[in-house]
Amino acid sequence: MRKIGTAAVLFVMAGAGLASTAGIAGAATAQADKAVPAAACSASWTSSTKSAQDSTTKPLRNIRTGEHTCYDRMVFDVTGATGKIGYHVGYVKKFHQDGSGEEIKVAGGAILEIIVNAPSYDASNPNEQTYAGKPGKSLPGVNVTGYKTFRDTKFGASLEGQTQVGLGVAAKLPFRVQQSGDKLIVDVAHTK
Repeated sequence: MRKIGTAAVLFVMAGAGLASTAGIAGAATAQADKAVPAAACSASWTSSTKSAQDSTTKPLRNIRTGEHTCYDRMVFDVTGATGKIGYHVGYVKKFHQDGSGEEIKVAGGAILEIIVNAPSYDASNPNEQTYAGKPGKSLPGVNVTGYKTFRDTKFGASLEGQTQVGLGVAAKLPFRVQQSGDKLIVDVAHTK
């Protein structure tokens, strides 16, 4: 009987994960999953680097964040992307701007470097910026004050079809990367 009970719990947890993923296309707020039981927070995420080589010429339009019961979320809106969005996400000791190599200070106990394989400019006109990030500055419109995991955000650069962001987090915590439609999502767990 124990095996059936364990399987049922895993099935319910998987269903809850799918249900919360289905709502990703909407606002990245915590309302949809506030009722998630604490047991569902024990995810099998890791803190190891994750990447996918796909790329798109559709530009990044927005970056936003949200607080959830078990994790903090960062969403990259690549409006109009129809295929897979490539990325490289991993912890670094120091955050260096792509192109110049200059160090950009990012507050927090650990730094997650996020590279999205989508430019933040119009590929047909590189002078037309589609996302207002400025190298070394906090992400425009993003305020992570009071988050459990997120501490700071910094825009690195956008060149050669990629956009680079530094995310300061409380510690080297497990994370996952997933895609929903034309959105790339990075979730960082509140605990190990």
